[in-house]
Amino acid sequence: MLTKKGKYGLKALIHLARLPVGQLAFVGDIATGNNIPKKFLDAILGELRNAGFVQSRKGKEGGYRLARPADEIKIGHVVRVLDGPLAPIPCASRTRYQRCEDCNEATCQVRHLMLEVRQAIAEVLDQRSLAEMRDIAGDDDLSAALKIQA
Repeated sequence: MLTKKGKYGLKALIHLARLPVGQLAFVGDIATGNNIPKKFLDAILGELRNAGFVQSRKGKEGGYRLARPADEIKIGHVVRVLDGPLAPIPCASRTRYQRCEDCNEATCQVRHLMLEVRQAIAEVLDQRSLAEMRDIAGDDDLSAALKIQA
């Protein structure tokens, strides 16, 4: 399950992806615009900066911006940085595998199903870029606007 940290991190990145290239956004503006607690967002943006997704500049003219183009940032990578492995259980994880002590992994039906779940999640998240996610959200806004006009 995606945590609030992961959700807020993705929302912040989408906010930054909507800005003109190179433009900075204040943490307070990102927090207010996305209904995210500012202190929590400060910590999340620090992790995203350490992972190379965003750049920051301090001072009066400071703020945050994407460190690279939105089409180069894969959602799966962001989720792994903020929330950890995609697998629902440790024995199905590729990055943080832990052997189960209560079952035989070769015959455990739960593990085999969770391996499929992990693979399905990875296929979706690792194929989608931040730019695609941003544009999907923009399409929803447009669709909603068209429905209101009709």
